[in-house]
Amino acid sequence: MAFTFRKAAVIGSGVMGSGIAAHLANAGIPTLLLDVKREYAEQAIVRLAKTNPAPLFRPAYASLIEPGELDAALPRLAGVDWIVEVVTERLDVKRELLARIETVREGGTIVSTNTSGISVNAMVEGRGEAFRRHFLGTHFFNPPRYMKLLELVPAADTDPEVVRFMRGFCEKRLGKGVVLAKDTPNFIANRIGTYGLLATLKEMERGGYTVEEVDAVTGPAMGRPKSATFRTLDLVGLDTFAHVAGNVRDRSGDAAEREAFETPAALRALVERGWLGEKSGQGFYKKIKGPQGSVIQALDLATLSYADARKPAGGSLEAAKQAKGARGKLKALLGAGDRYSKLAWNVLAPVLLYAAEKVGEIADTIADLDDAMRWGFNWELGPFETWDAIGVRASVERMKAEGRAIPAWVEAWLAAGNESFYRTDGAKRFFVRAGAYEERAAAKEAMSLRARKADPANVVISNAGASLVDLGDDVACLEFHSPNNAIGGDILTMIQRSVDEVRRNWRGLVVANEGRNFCVGANLMLLLMEAQDEEWEEVDRIIRLFQDAMMSLKRLERPVVAAPHRMTLGGGVEACLPADAILFASETYFGLVETGVGLIPAGGGCKELAARIAAAAPSADADLQPATNAAFETVALAKVTTSGANALDLGYMRAGDRVVMNDDHRMYEAKRLVLTLDEAGYAPPMPQPIRVVGRDGAAVLRMGAYGMRQGGFISDHDLLIAGKLAHVLTGGDAPAGALVSEQYMLDLEREAFLSLCGEPKTQARMQHMLTKGKPLRN
Repeated sequence: MAFTFRKAAVIGSGVMGSGIAAHLANAGIPTLLLDVKREYAEQAIVRLAKTNPAPLFRPAYASLIEPGELDAALPRLAGVDWIVEVVTERLDVKRELLARIETVREGGTIVSTNTSGISVNAMVEGRGEAFRRHFLGTHFFNPPRYMKLLELVPAADTDPEVVRFMRGFCEKRLGKGVVLAKDTPNFIANRIGTYGLLATLKEMERGGYTVEEVDAVTGPAMGRPKSATFRTLDLVGLDTFAHVAGNVRDRSGDAAEREAFETPAALRALVERGWLGEKSGQGFYKKIKGPQGSVIQALDLATLSYADARKPAGGSLEAAKQAKGARGKLKALLGAGDRYSKLAWNVLAPVLLYAAEKVGEIADTIADLDDAMRWGFNWELGPFETWDAIGVRASVERMKAEGRAIPAWVEAWLAAGNESFYRTDGAKRFFVRAGAYEERAAAKEAMSLRARKADPANVVISNAGASLVDLGDDVACLEFHSPNNAIGGDILTMIQRSVDEVRRNWRGLVVANEGRNFCVGANLMLLLMEAQDEEWEEVDRIIRLFQDAMMSLKRLERPVVAAPHRMTLGGGVEACLPADAILFASETYFGLVETGVGLIPAGGGCKELAARIAAAAPSADADLQPATNAAFETVALAKVTTSGANALDLGYMRAGDRVVMNDDHRMYEAKRLVLTLDEAGYAPPMPQPIRVVGRDGAAVLRMGAYGMRQGGFISDHDLLIAGKLAHVLTGGDAPAGALVSEQYMLDLEREAFLSLCGEPKTQARMQHMLTKGKPLRN
């Protein structure tokens, strides 16, 4: 049977229910949000607009969510394609609701539960066969927009075709990383994660470690999030965590496991006092106001009193800090031999063994367990990837020497002469399953630059800052890989070389990478050094090189598609604007932020905005001032999009641009768009003159900036920068309605940029950003 989701319904408008409805709206799916009272759903939709971080990609998407009262709207469920129940975590409540849904559900409608641990099979006892075949668990992680993991939990009678469809839909349309979990308490991620947190609490008590010491070890030093152990618990809520732990304890048939999931006395004491973490204002940490501002205090579990948090220091922590990558950090932490190394090992070893014990019980493959922990708990390495990183054989020998029980399948795997759970062969990756290596199949959309580069023949040309990589089908990818992907001379040189290469031998070009961020802008350190040395000719040369590189992308006779992701700032934006199309990752934070360091965009950013304003005008005499005002405000205030879709609201998205929901599919979709443009008979855009608002329009912008200065909203230096920006964006000294060339606009950009580089207050802003990582207002 073919399934299509045209409309959905979410029942339960609490934090998770409204968050799921918001993400369905992000995917363009009209959604009913139902609760026992309509006003609850209405209030939830209002909260979506106020919640930070925002559940919605754009505020306008709230219009896709329709509130309703469950009793009154129940018959309307017959007209939806997917019903998600997100009501209270009680089996009797869920059973009753599902029975009511069955009375109105149409034949092909899929029904799912967002339970975090109640048995999906128990929920559908007594339901008809057709209902059971279309029912499964869809466990989203909170917040649904931002957390990648989705655990699909088929019930015993779930149609395999429903599982297949849901996996594909959730990956492509919702952008999720999907794992298949078995119907066991807490499924995969919460089962392993909760076990690990409890093991950490018990080791802390045995070893006499402080809250700060445990978090110093169990955070980035182990390849885990900065929230580590106790900040994570405070965020989750100590009462919620105790409930999750109790769910496994109460449903497990194994005495040792029930003991492992017993809530420690210290945690119970905090729950009894109402010290539940962030939602109650205190838990393992609390924030107080001190003479110098906010102070973070940490709890002493022995006395249940708070004191100012202290930063632990030790050889293993310092070694981990200096090491590169999660694997390097973990080896450094475990290898130093001090008390923090011991803590790390005693926290890690039981989790690795527990994960190995649960293979086959909570999930069929080690890959699903690893993916669940990376996507659901933000670990950099899953349990079996971690085991490979520290050495499986050596770590197992150490575990055995300490009297720890090793799962039989791990012993057999090592006895057969294997040294790791994963292995690679070029672009192919294999994992252990049933005593043999099995190739890990990847969806065709999951194209990886890293996998392509595993074959050196796919690296066409390269230097220290960037590479041109063969994506197949005569499409190449320009990949930045400098520190922070900041644009310097090596990247600019590679852009020119790539343009020449693609012009001769390729069908088109993708500009994308798989770094933590697409690009944080130009190499600010280099610019500051040249400005402080008053090497103005060198600064001028750098700007010209940047502008020339961007224009070469724009004039390339082959289609160019930029595919930014996450932080795409300043020069990173300017590297995207010349492209024929921009494919935004759903989580793209995109903006020309140069004013924050006392400058204006000078790599073509102002020119491109002015050109877009002119091109979008409905007639040759249309008023350009309102659009110019909006662009000026966006750049002057260094506004950054809150999502890829939000680029439409800030004027960065054109008709041919779009958003890809799953970042793992970004490279594939960008390549496909290049091929589509090429097959349509691509021709580069002809140079067009840019109509500008001129001197009169600049006066309007300056007047607005002056009003902000008089109101105390900006400084004198901000006013100076705003004046320069207004001069460039409006076409300099040209009269209103004048037609100017792209080069004319680029010259204006360069002149303004050079003059601001010479300002001491701009140099102070640049220095502050480099040293403090945040803007200076002077």
